[in-house]
Formats: sequence, C-alpha cells, structure tokens
Amino acid sequence: MQLPVVYLKPVKEQSLKRFHPWIFSGAIKNVNAELEEGDLVRVHDSHDNFLAIGHYQIGSIAVRVLSFKDETIDDAFWQRKIRVAYEIRAAMGLTSSETTNAFRLVHGEGDGLPGLIVDVYDQTAVVQMHTVGMYRCRNVLADALKDVFGDKLTAIYDKSEGTLPFKANVQPENGFLWGKSTSHIAKENGLLFQADWEKGQKTGFFVDQRENRALLEKYSANRKVLNMFCYTGGFSFYAMRGGAKMVHSVDSSERAVELTNQNVELNFPGDIRHSSFAVDAFKFMESAKEKYDLMVLDPPAFAKHLKVIKNALQGYKRLNAKAIEMIAPGGILFTFSCSQVISKEAFRTMVFSAAARSGRNVRILHQLDQPADHPVSIYHPEGEYLKGLVLYVE
Repeated sequence: MQLPVVYLKPVKEQSLKRFHPWIFSGAIKNVNAELEEGDLVRVHDSHDNFLAIGHYQIGSIAVRVLSFKDETIDDAFWQRKIRVAYEIRAAMGLTSSETTNAFRLVHGEGDGLPGLIVDVYDQTAVVQMHTVGMYRCRNVLADALKDVFGDKLTAIYDKSEGTLPFKANVQPENGFLWGKSTSHIAKENGLLFQADWEKGQKTGFFVDQRENRALLEKYSANRKVLNMFCYTGGFSFYAMRGGAKMVHSVDSSERAVELTNQNVELNFPGDIRHSSFAVDAFKFMESAKEKYDLMVLDPPAFAKHLKVIKNALQGYKRLNAKAIEMIAPGGILFTFSCSQVISKEAFRTMVFSAAARSGRNVRILHQLDQPADHPVSIYHPEGEYLKGLVLYVE
C-alpha cells in the first residue's frame, strides 16, 4: 500500500538530516492525500527526495519519525524495535536481576519509538501511548512484547486513557491487552513496593528515581528525613533501610499517602520511625516544627509547556528557598525537576537563586539525572527530562 506523502518546505529538511525525530507543522508545505491522525506517512523534501517515515498527528509536532530508512513498518519492524530495547536492558542486568524486577523497557524517542512508554513490573508490562499512531498499533506491540519476553511476561496493561491527545478521535479505556496480573508488588534493589498501574500516576511507580533513591540511602543513617511529594514513598523506605531515625512522608494526595504507608509496611512492618501526612507541601513546610537534616524535593512537573516556564521556575525557587532555609545545619537536600522544558542550566540557576536568598553556604555534592533505562537519543536532547542536585547546607 502506498503511503501518503508529506512534503516539506525548502530547507526545512535540515533537522531531519540531523536525525531529529520531530517534524513541526510549520515545516510542512503540502500533503498529497487526506490524512487522519495516527496515519503512517512518508516525508519528502521539496525536491521529492525521501527523508523519513512516521506517524502523523494533529498539533505543533505534526510527524513523529519511526525510521529514517525507506522501509516497511510491519510486524517485523515492531518486534525488532522491542527486541533491541530488551537487549539493551539485558546488557544493564535489569532483565535477570534477583534484586530488581521493575524497569523501563521503552522510553519513547530514546528507543526510537516516539509516543510509546513501556514499564515492566515483575511479570506485567504497562504500556502507555502518547500518540494516536502508537495507540492504533497497540495489539501488534502487545504481540511483540509477548514474543520478546516469552514466559517472563504474564500480562500487558494499557494505561493510555489519560495520555492520548484530548481531541483525538479514539475512545481509549485502561485495561489489560493480554493476560491478568496476580500481584501488583514489584521489587527494586531488594525493596518491595506496590505498583498501582490501574489508579496511580504515570504507569504506577516512578522507576526513573531508582539510582537516586539508592544514593539517598547512603546518606540516611541517623538522620531525620522529610520526603516531600512522596507519591508512593520510594525515597522514604530507602531512607529507612539506610538507618534514618525518623522519616516523614508528605503528599497532597490521600491516595499517594495510602500507597506510601502500604509500601513502608511491606518493607518495615510496624516500624514507628515513619509518619505520613496528606497536606499541601508549602503548608506543611511553613508549619513544620522538626529540624530535618535530610530532605527530598521531588515535585511533579511544574512546567509542561514553554509558555509557563517563568512561573514554574518561580515555584521551584520558592520551594527550594524554603527547604534551604529550614534544613538543619549540615543537612543534605536532594532536589529535582522532571519538567522536560526546563534545562539543566535553568534548574541550576534557579537553585543558586534560592540558595543566595537564604544566605547560607551551600555546596553541590552530586548532579543527578535519569537512569540508563531512560536513554536519551543523541539526536533528541529534549529526552533528557530529569535533573537533580544533592546539596550540602552548612
């Protein structure tokens, strides 16, 4: 079947020649057929030379590239892509680890599959589609996952209901594409947690903080720990294993606090060192009586679009300034931003401003980012979304 062709304006092919996987609507001159969102299209330059194949979508990013080769996008293509992603994680030791069975298998553009996220929790793969094109391929993707994993996989859950474009002409419903899960409990570095892929945020857990949580564990001995925006309590139970003498977990969501309590109980049943609070972060910090000497700030993305960066940075600065002001002398602050549109430089400048406002002496001990199972294509630097700093505050 002949695919529709998207023709670019003159010189607008330069980013594609650098293998950037996005084509913006303003770069398109014309199309030789009627298109529906999610259609596969060929992309040609203004001289009718082939450039790429990708999924068409409505919006500022008009095409997300699947291949820069003139090839057929068939079942074998999807299986090959999933297998390569699996082999990369196998090389990291994630597919056969006795202590960790939760990891990201597919990270969108970082794995050459824009619009697709796949997280694995023990024997369940949770898929999340962010484009209509990927959503239309969900069944063939499920088949590819089954073929690649074999008997290591017993269920595939689709959680795309809240991630597809709002005006897309599809009616997604979260649910199992294949099989059923017998347990929602997964393991990370020997610690257990509930992965709530049915009602929780994202795919059920934030696997991107795995290595940063392990680092926090090393700093936790005999410290009073405050975990802000705790979600499911990952940093909290790592701190407890690290020997923290007290851990407070805070989130505005009662459901998140409930999950935190369950996860702490899974690992440290009856441990009185932990307390949790369902309250707004700023209200909690304003009224806190304790002098914490290890704090975690891991807020949700304050900025999802370029238009709100300025306000988002002000929010981050206010949050970090309060934390630096209230932390005990000799305290350690883990601070993060998961906003893709905020660069490492902007984040670090914001933390500098927050520290300067406090007048305290602050050192950077570590500069943090996402783990290797969240790879960044060298041609798509926008995929580097998670950034963090570990600060020592005198």
